[in-house]
Amino acid sequence: MSKLNITVWNEFRHEKSEERIQKVYPKGIHEAIADALRKDEAFNVCTATLDEPEHGLTDEVLEKTDVLIWWGHIAHGDVKDEIVDKVYDRVLNGMGLIVLHSGHFSKIFKKLMGTSARLKWREVGEKERLWVIERGHPIAGGLGEYIELPNEEMYGERFDIPAPDELVFISWFEGGEVFRSGCCYNRGKGKVFYFRPGHESFPIYYNEDILKVISNACKWASPPLESPPDNYANASAPLEVIKSK
Repeated sequence: MSKLNITVWNEFRHEKSEERIQKVYPKGIHEAIADALRKDEAFNVCTATLDEPEHGLTDEVLEKTDVLIWWGHIAHGDVKDEIVDKVYDRVLNGMGLIVLHSGHFSKIFKKLMGTSARLKWREVGEKERLWVIERGHPIAGGLGEYIELPNEEMYGERFDIPAPDELVFISWFEGGEVFRSGCCYNRGKGKVFYFRPGHESFPIYYNEDILKVISNACKWASPPLESPPDNYANASAPLEVIKSK
């Protein structure tokens, strides 16, 4: 069985400009996630960052990527529209996309959702409890009833997204808010999963359950089996004889 090619993309700005973030993720958020995924023999894992040529997402990289993981926060506007368009086309043609935390406001996620993706937030390091509301979903495989994070940034409703095709997690925060934290979508031939946890100030991407969700999501979002190309041409030759002229 061939391995899935996973590309972990991160804008990689906080880690280079803020010492407190660098202490949490000395090699960057992308490498923390990639290091964990590399332990799974089902994956080939590479990374890409914003300041690389073409943001690290060249045609060659995108063509071989089965699932793209996306983390961004302070530099959404620096992502070139032509790269967003290429990622968008790849998703419609079968590449999986996992959008993490503040990636909700990325150009690619908003383009795929067709909405503003705005939400309510508070950053005081409060407790978050992610309830698994679809225990049988493959993304929730191996989890208990919930994941508890002692310190996180709060995201609260309303979250301006389309109703998910499947909702796997709902978060409750110590301050009282709730949030749709695990949202699945189908876009063309591709699958998209938005997963809320992952504020850069906290060591979320070392949590075994969080990493399990990301790993499960990569397998869930993997491209479909090879199929004939879609035919969007004029169907001038009917399959049956038309007698109603």
